[in-house]
Amino acid sequence: MSKHLLNPQGDFPAVGLGRRMAAMFYDFLLCTALLIVTSGIYKMIQMAIIGEEKMRTLTEAGALDGDPLLSTVLLFVLFGFFAKFWTWSGQTLGMQVWGIRVQNADGSSISLWQALLRFVVSIASWLCIGLGFFWSLFDKQKRSWHDMYSNTQLVRIPKKQK
Repeated sequence: MSKHLLNPQGDFPAVGLGRRMAAMFYDFLLCTALLIVTSGIYKMIQMAIIGEEKMRTLTEAGALDGDPLLSTVLLFVLFGFFAKFWTWSGQTLGMQVWGIRVQNADGSSISLWQALLRFVVSIASWLCIGLGFFWSLFDKQKRSWHDMYSNTQLVRIPKKQK
């Protein structure tokens, strides 16, 4: 897959932690809704396969708690959400609101492999009590762990002129 240059082009400043967190909060709300809808669809398909009565029995017995297939589906859907936006326009919906973009150093879109690295390492950053994100406060280029590991950068882009 060839990289394409993102618009606008230029030498943009790195994004600070506050703006990064604000965009993540917007995306958190969107992802919560996406995961609720995905879970509902999954449960409807599951009920169509095993039947309503059997599903009710399994639910009451707690046999469907911690469903590893559902967890896997939700993880793939979440990755798909971020991968699509990051590789296509460099911006999730939350990033668009806050005027930030993920890109390569040359201003091109990131690859699917880079998106996967960003996604996995950002999860690890959260599991380390957010240390990977707070790292941007000490890094001279304001990079978090997933920026460094995926060789990407988060930049603040100017508002579109009307």
